[in-house]
Amino acid sequence: MTNKTIDINESTIKKYVESLRPENLEIREQVDIGYSYDGKVVILFEIRPDWNDAKKKQQFDFAKIRHYKSRKEWNLYWMRASGKWEIYEPFPESTHLEKIIEVIKEDKHSCFFG
Repeated sequence: MTNKTIDINESTIKKYVESLRPENLEIREQVDIGYSYDGKVVILFEIRPDWNDAKKKQQFDFAKIRHYKSRKEWNLYWMRASGKWEIYEPFPESTHLEKIIEVIKEDKHSCFFG
C-alpha cells in the first residue's frame, strides 16, 4: 500500500479549476482551464487551439498565486497585456489560499476573466 500525502492546497486549486471548466466536452475542445502547481507557485491558464493549427493547443496564463513559506502567506498576481506578471492590488496577499481564490472569482477589476 502506497502512502500518498494529500496536498490540501492542490486539492483546493483542483476543485476551483474544475468549477471553471466547461461541462460540455465539445466546448472544452475550444476553451478549457488548467493549472500547474509545484508546491509554492500556482499558475491558472486558459487552453485554446492555436489560431493557425487547431491540432495544437496554446496556454494563456491569467493568474499566479505564490506561497512565501517564510511569511506564511500567498500573493496574487495577474498577467498584463505586456506578458509580465503584476501584483494584484489592493488585496495582494493572504494566509489562506481560499481567500485568494475568492478574489479571483470576484474579479473586481476584470484582470482575470476580462
